[in-house]
Amino acid sequence: MRRILFAVAAAGALSALGACTASGPEEVSTPGLADRGVTMTTVKPTRQDLANKVSLSGKVQLTPTFGLVAPIDGEIRYLDVKAATSTPTKPTKVANIWVNGKATPIEVPAGATFSGRLVDDRSKVTAGMPIVSAKQAGYGVVADIEGAQAYQISDKLESVQAQIKSGPGPFPCTVLGTLAALPAGTIPEPVTPTPNPSAPPTAAPPKVVGQPQQPSEPTGMRLVCVPPADVKTINGAAATVEVITARATNALVLPVEAVAGAQGKGKVDVIKADQTKETVEVTLGLSDGKVIEIKSGLTGDETVAVPGPNLPAAKNNGGGEPMPGFTK
Repeated sequence: MRRILFAVAAAGALSALGACTASGPEEVSTPGLADRGVTMTTVKPTRQDLANKVSLSGKVQLTPTFGLVAPIDGEIRYLDVKAATSTPTKPTKVANIWVNGKATPIEVPAGATFSGRLVDDRSKVTAGMPIVSAKQAGYGVVADIEGAQAYQISDKLESVQAQIKSGPGPFPCTVLGTLAALPAGTIPEPVTPTPNPSAPPTAAPPKVVGQPQQPSEPTGMRLVCVPPADVKTINGAAATVEVITARATNALVLPVEAVAGAQGKGKVDVIKADQTKETVEVTLGLSDGKVIEIKSGLTGDETVAVPGPNLPAAKNNGGGEPMPGFTK
C-alpha cells in the first residue's frame, strides 16, 4: 500500500514538472517597449528654411472682376459714381465708412473701374467684408480657390508667382482685392433732381459720352493678380499660381509622417536610450507637405519614431478591430 502511494505522488510531481517545463513562465511585457525582433523606423529632427506654399490652377482673363473690403467696422455710405469714359489714371472714390463722425474713404485703385455695390447703402459693415466690386482694365491672372484651400490662404500673402502654361514665367503677380467670393454688384440709377415749376427753363444737361456702367456678376472664391507690363498675355491661356503664405528661416523640422496632429498642436513618439517610446506634445508651425516645423517641444537631439502616434495603418483592416490609437 505504501509503495502505491509513493508511486502516485511521484507521478504527480513529474506531471507538474513537465507542465512547467513545456509552457515556461509567462512573459511580462514592458509598456512602451517594442516587441522583440521588431525594427523601428526612426528619424532625427533637422533644420532648414521653410515656406508654406499653395498651388492654384488659373487662366489669363481680360478685365477680371475683383472685390474691395471694408478696412474697419462702421456704416457704409456710397457715393454716386459716374461712368468712366476712359481708364482711370487716379484712384476713384466710391464710398465712405463712418465711425463716430469720422469718414474713412473707399477708393477703387487707378487702372480699374467701379462695377458695383456689394451691400446696401448705410448698412453696418465689418472689417474684411467685401463692399465694392471693380474691374481691372486689361489682363489679369484669375485662379479659383477650392474650399479645402480657403483656410490655407489669407489676405496677408508673402508672395505670389505665376506661370503661363507653355508661355512666360514664373513672374511676380500683383494681387488685387480680396480672395472672398463676391455677390452680384448693383449700380443704382443716378438721382435726377425734381425741377422747380416756378424756375425759368434751363438748357438740358450735356450727355456723357461713354459706355453705361455694367454691374458685376457674382464670383466664387478666387485670386486675381496682375502680371508685369512686359509679360505677353493671351486671353484664356492656362496658368499656375503659386502662393507663399509664410516663411520660416532655420526651422526645426520633422517628416510629416512622424507627427500626429494639426492646427498648431501635435504629438511625436520619442525613442529613449532603453528603446522605450515616450509620446511628447509639440507645437507645430509651417509645412510644405513633406516636412513640418516643430516650434517647441523638442530640442533637436531626440530620435523620433515613424510613423507618429495615433496614425492609422496604410492598409484598411476591413472595419473589424479599430486601428491603434483609435476607438470605435
